[in-house]
Amino acid sequence: MEVIIKRDAQEVSLEAAAIFRRQLQEKPDSVLGLATGSTPVALYRRLVAMTQEGDLDLSHATTFNLDEYVGLPGSHPHGYAAFMRQNLFDHVKVARWWIPDGMTNDIPQHCAAYEQAITDAGGIDLQLLGLGSDGHIGFNEPGSSLGSRTRLKTLTMQTVAANAQYFASPAEVPRHVMTMGVGTILEARRCLVLAFGEGKAKAVAAMVEGPVTAMAPASALQMHAVCTLIVDEAAASLLQRKEYYRWIYENKPAWQRA
Repeated sequence: MEVIIKRDAQEVSLEAAAIFRRQLQEKPDSVLGLATGSTPVALYRRLVAMTQEGDLDLSHATTFNLDEYVGLPGSHPHGYAAFMRQNLFDHVKVARWWIPDGMTNDIPQHCAAYEQAITDAGGIDLQLLGLGSDGHIGFNEPGSSLGSRTRLKTLTMQTVAANAQYFASPAEVPRHVMTMGVGTILEARRCLVLAFGEGKAKAVAAMVEGPVTAMAPASALQMHAVCTLIVDEAAASLLQRKEYYRWIYENKPAWQRA
């Protein structure tokens, strides 16, 4: 796993945007896995700006979102379809985008179809991930199978509380989601994880330097062939080998840099 430590969230997002740019330069019709929540907002703003400046072209790309709340229609202002339109899709053109349908009448069948759509698209080339403070990726809460596929999940009380900021009250936060599984995520050709803030420091340390365990689902990314984690100083504060990670990044050969 490559660990890149940047000064702040803005620098994290700039580094991530450069990785997206290189991916699309090398493969314009890339299949991109996208995330929601507060973590990727600055990155999406940068991708929009790069597109408007002519420095990025998403028009041939296909995207798949990690997850969606069950029971929220695509038009709901707090659903992830609305989030993606507001932060990206209303501002840039993509060839096609996929988000789980929170109003489906057959969740198991819909999840299986979502997996098949990813396969039919050729698999995900670059998967963007945020990191939950309890170590979850997507909505794969602690205890999730590390071989899991897209499926229904019940949110933990901690995640409901964290997501309450987007709703009028905690009572309005849906208790169920559909999410790509850990096994689905691990099949992406490259994973890109972003984390910033002191509140993510324990999760970052567990992901990078702890044991591989279902109690910290992000730790499964230690087994991924090409995973990049970009964090700010606060999120890196508990890493035991952070000076080593800095050394590796500073001495990367030019051809490996985004």
